[in-house]
Amino acid sequence: MSIVAIEQLATLPPRARLLGVDLGTKTIGLALSDVERRIATPLLTIERTKFMADAKAMLKEIERHQVVGVVLGLPLNMDGGEGARVQATRAFARNLAPLAPALAIILWDERLSTAAVERALIEQDVSRSKRAAVIDRMAAAYILQGALDRLRALPLG
Repeated sequence: MSIVAIEQLATLPPRARLLGVDLGTKTIGLALSDVERRIATPLLTIERTKFMADAKAMLKEIERHQVVGVVLGLPLNMDGGEGARVQATRAFARNLAPLAPALAIILWDERLSTAAVERALIEQDVSRSKRAAVIDRMAAAYILQGALDRLRALPLG
């Protein structure tokens, strides 16, 4: 299916999961939706190495959880502009698409996702070391939850 608009998620098979991805320079945070696509839950963090190793680790989780779509956070600048990280994210999506042709990939605006998650963890008095261990997968859940909420708000039919 490759890179699609959020509206096309509504055409995916029912009762199947989506994977949220926070693509960082050092790590990749993953989150998983429930089969009804209502709630995003942090899954795991992958230490980045090379594209093929990173992609294989993601594809393993996609297969294990029978994921039909990926919501990949797009790190736009605050003014909506695109910098080097956006270009790298788009390249990652383009390179991932042929490895899983049946998978829908959605690029989702992730501005302030990590900051929002960090702020919430600080408010919960989570230590700096514990925050570092979970922030990427929690940011992925934040990204995925935004897309799930938008998907639910789309008109039917």
